[in-house]
Amino acid sequence: MKVSRLLLVSLVITLGFSSCQDDRDDNINNINDLANQTNIKDFIWKGMNTFYVYKSDAPDLANDRFESSDEYRSFLESIESPVDFFFSLLADQDRFSFIVSDYVTLELNQDGISLSNGMAFGLVQFTGTTTVFGFVRYVIPGSPAESAGLERGMIFTSIDGIEFTPDTNFGQLLAPDSYTIGLAEFQGNELVNLDEEVNLAKIQLTENPIFEHKVIDADGQSVGYLMYNNFRTPFNSELNGIFADFKAQGVTELVLDLRYNSGGSIETCKDLSSMITGQFQGEVFAQQLFNDNFETENLIFDNQISTGENINSLNLSRVFVLTSGASASASELLINALNPYIDVVQIGTTTEGKFEGSATLYDSPNFLRDNVSLEHTYAIQPLILRTANKVGFTDFFAGLPPDIEQQENFSDLGVIGDPNETLLNRALQEISPGFQPSSSQESKWLRTIEHLGENQMNSPTYQRMYLEDGALSF
Repeated sequence: MKVSRLLLVSLVITLGFSSCQDDRDDNINNINDLANQTNIKDFIWKGMNTFYVYKSDAPDLANDRFESSDEYRSFLESIESPVDFFFSLLADQDRFSFIVSDYVTLELNQDGISLSNGMAFGLVQFTGTTTVFGFVRYVIPGSPAESAGLERGMIFTSIDGIEFTPDTNFGQLLAPDSYTIGLAEFQGNELVNLDEEVNLAKIQLTENPIFEHKVIDADGQSVGYLMYNNFRTPFNSELNGIFADFKAQGVTELVLDLRYNSGGSIETCKDLSSMITGQFQGEVFAQQLFNDNFETENLIFDNQISTGENINSLNLSRVFVLTSGASASASELLINALNPYIDVVQIGTTTEGKFEGSATLYDSPNFLRDNVSLEHTYAIQPLILRTANKVGFTDFFAGLPPDIEQQENFSDLGVIGDPNETLLNRALQEISPGFQPSSSQESKWLRTIEHLGENQMNSPTYQRMYLEDGALSF
């Protein structure tokens, strides 16, 4: 899904933080309103001037932009709002940089903690029609959505009685802490509304990005399956433990399901790539390309995760990766970085096309969290690098196309991890030619669709690939 700058402002700034408690919101607004706005904009400009990867395409960030301190101060005061000032600095090609008014909420989101009803969904439109619907991708265990009886594959066409159209403001509809969805179903290829509604309320949830993992017997071959929905560092030990189990069970093939993974930590992406391989320790995983203030840095395959634990590696020479238009950032980095080393068989649909990485910059002497200013709670998350694989491939704005195109069947999504589920089944057929096609794959989905959004699009970490705090270099 391509997000316009206007949508970024409204979703990330206005809605992404509506989940905070009212008293916290009031306190943050008071702090930020009382702070010296010129000082905040000074921090923003200096951070962007130092790190912004598209600095050369942003004239107001040039080192020689101002002839005097008075001219610089007048520039800072020319736009009243720090938010508007930040967005005025961005280069035209930048779809992803953003600013937050509450960096604590951003930090919680990066750890997987947010207010959520637990329904992970996609929003799509039939190509060439005005038919728009949402579909439940999965349900977070222990969430209100699970308690309400929602299951993967359920379809909905309205929120609080408002029927979806191509012009629907989904950000506004999804912002409240509770809302009601109107269910529908497919009868053949036709979408029919049902006289049934489900009320959902948000609570503070920690989503484990490891949604499903198992070992499947494919005609005598041990195939590991992992649905991984975000590259989140706090879960690295658990992820490493799963690969230890895969190794113990003699896994010789792996299906990595990233179809709903919008990104996350670059370091965690490197760690997962080392769990898949392991035989390339000390070699270049990927290149980090910065602006002219910094030299290119190589990320190197290593054998430890952030906790110091040794990585459990499968030493595979091939991996099957399931993708969709929702696969972005660190998901794409994993595919691109591994491509020069092993056979990466991509199954599904084309990815988002997000190869840039960002970092959280705070108002402090070195832009890190330590010694952060107590006068306000703004932080910026600008793009600070472009990623390339070891042979230099980057700038895939149109996304990474699949080797084997396979769309999900919205009339029969199937169960995640079930060998009959459409995308997994297609991978198992490649691994074992004798593996039978599933019924959902044989009854091919005949309608083409366009992705309009998903549940994560209101999150400040949506489609972000970021460096951990402290990973900046000077």
